[in-house]
Amino acid sequence: MSDVPAEGDTETYTRTFTDEDVEQFADLSGDRGSHHEASAGEDRMVHGLLTATLPTKIGGDMDYVARTMTFEFQRPVYVGEEVTCKSTVEAFESHETRHEMVASFTCRNEDGEVVLDGQTEGVIFR
Repeated sequence: MSDVPAEGDTETYTRTFTDEDVEQFADLSGDRGSHHEASAGEDRMVHGLLTATLPTKIGGDMDYVARTMTFEFQRPVYVGEEVTCKSTVEAFESHETRHEMVASFTCRNEDGEVVLDGQTEGVIFR
């Protein structure tokens, strides 16, 4: 993405979550559901909000401050599964002290299945 995003711009970010990622997120969030606590090597489900860090990483790269975020979790993500998030700028409006932006995002697993999608509205201060 250029210094100032434009409508239609896209960014992607890919990550594979590990057992350690899930353990650290459980420590931070206190969410210790049994599906997140499976033994290493078993089907250990990644926290939904940990998966949601993919679109927030893209926003962070732009110094984007979200006002709202909506998430629709389509299917679970498991440890060791590669997930790619694609974010698209849907609307962009510049003002004197800020840029207002609406972006959509879709996260897909390595099989191309949608695991998470949603939208965010917010600002970039410049």
